[in-house]
Amino acid sequence: MLGAMMVSVALSASGADLLDLAIERFSTVDSYRVTIRSSHAEGGEEIRYFYRKPGLIRMEFVRPHAGAMLIYNPSTQRVRLWPFGAGRFPELNLSPGNLLIRSPRGQRVDHSDVGTLLNNVKALQRGGKLESHDEETLAGRPVRYIDVSGTSDFAIAGVHRYQLWLDASSLFPVEVISRDLKNAIIETVHMDDAEINTPLPDTLFDP
Repeated sequence: MLGAMMVSVALSASGADLLDLAIERFSTVDSYRVTIRSSHAEGGEEIRYFYRKPGLIRMEFVRPHAGAMLIYNPSTQRVRLWPFGAGRFPELNLSPGNLLIRSPRGQRVDHSDVGTLLNNVKALQRGGKLESHDEETLAGRPVRYIDVSGTSDFAIAGVHRYQLWLDASSLFPVEVISRDLKNAIIETVHMDDAEINTPLPDTLFDP
């Protein structure tokens, strides 16, 4: 019954309400795991991504750098990186701002979770405009679509426009396209096989 009520609220919400609801929903999420597939001018990545409050992150790289793994611990503000797989030499201890582990677009591991994405979209909406559409279908699943763009040359971290598709039930992101001031695509990200509030043991973040 509760699940049906949540779906009903999501379907009836409009524009800014829908974005605020997605942010509120994520605030109740304790953990998630998802496969991230991204594409951009420099190539692309496929990453198995794990998140647990208060900000523990584990990334397992499928491509490029197959087998590489990193873990970020917010309590130490450090990243452990195994370029050739967990338990294999070498193990590097880095700051999250280290250029070695930043994405080609400068994204830091400690700013890589869904909450950061949603808050960036919200920040852009505050300095721009938001459009939303009724439920539609993406890859065979019901989704809600939000399109946010900054007014004039307003941008957040270089992004002037976000196109965001949210799962119609959970409001968890399914796909996001970021664009620059010329409306050229910066990056396209697909989030597949998401499992929300799935148990993630301590050993996952301390191998």
